[in-house]
Amino acid sequence: MRSAAYRMLKEFNRTTLQAIATHRGMTKLKQNPIVLPGAEKTALRTQFGALCYRIQRDKVQVLLVTSRTSKRWIVPKGWPVHGATPVEAALREAHEEAGVEGKVTGNCIGIYSYVKSLNEKDQLPCVVAIYPVRVTRLEFDYPEKSQRKRKWVSIKKAVTMIDQPELRHIIKEFDPRQST
Repeated sequence: MRSAAYRMLKEFNRTTLQAIATHRGMTKLKQNPIVLPGAEKTALRTQFGALCYRIQRDKVQVLLVTSRTSKRWIVPKGWPVHGATPVEAALREAHEEAGVEGKVTGNCIGIYSYVKSLNEKDQLPCVVAIYPVRVTRLEFDYPEKSQRKRKWVSIKKAVTMIDQPELRHIIKEFDPRQST
């Protein structure tokens, strides 16, 4: 039996959210709350994530981090920051969770959904807008170093390490070497 949070995510109109996230000016706009008619404030939450990458010998590598509790491989992501744009929030998470200094190289490249477990019985459905971040420097010490591991991997390897199917698809389709 699926949780109510999972069902709500499935009912959410992803086409509408993708249209919002890929709007040309998104990197300069503050994130407005996403509201589902008839739902409580905590029915669906938005996060911003960074697909951190580098190009080595003409091959794309992405930087994955482990989640704090389950130690699954994920991309850096987190909650909106008051007064910050989605891009600024994604860069902040990349720094805190992986020690990344870098530059966002484009608009949102995709959105994925997941259900965040708050405790044994409470779950929170989330959608994450992902921004491409070209890594210019990795810090040795960073805020969440003691809580996470980080690892550079190929796109092909990353797809096998990530649990969320929508995020796997975003990573699989990502190629910053292609001109837009």
